[in-house]
Amino acid sequence: MPLPGKGRNGNSATLYSPGGPRSGACEMIRFSLRCEAGHDFESWFPSGEAFDGLRARGLLSCPVCGSPKVEKALMAPSLGRKGNRAAAPAEATPPPAAEPEAAGPVTLLSEKEKAVRTMLQALRAHVTENADYVGRSFADEARRMHYGEIEHRSIYGEAEAREAKALIEEGIEVHPLPPAPDERN
Repeated sequence: MPLPGKGRNGNSATLYSPGGPRSGACEMIRFSLRCEAGHDFESWFPSGEAFDGLRARGLLSCPVCGSPKVEKALMAPSLGRKGNRAAAPAEATPPPAAEPEAAGPVTLLSEKEKAVRTMLQALRAHVTENADYVGRSFADEARRMHYGEIEHRSIYGEAEAREAKALIEEGIEVHPLPPAPDERN
């Protein structure tokens, strides 16, 4: 992918198109978990298979001690009441003894995923430092540069998917600019 200002014919522009709202709700299941050191904690997963897959790939760790040896702990089921009313609250359990705070956020990223995240951050930093932000007028600005109405320069901004498609169909070189990964995401 050419970087801004480095396109084949000198009129490269960088495009960022934010994703639309997510459709549908995602059902999740909560598991009580325990590490090999005996630390109890909870986490949410899309399914039991998702938990098993993450654990098999070594992507789960204890938020207290960082141990990757995590197992499901015994859980009391949450049973619904007669008439499909809300589930009865689980019996109150005393809070666990205070544990020392973890050194930092727990990451579930592999080394390759961390490397990709670093490259995306570097790409985004390069573009934002070396290109002009034109906001929602991205498509108009790119088109005006392409047709020689204004001087060529590296730009970035937002455009709807249909606008980006029209630019590409006109032969205007644009590239998606992924959002900066959130460190806590």
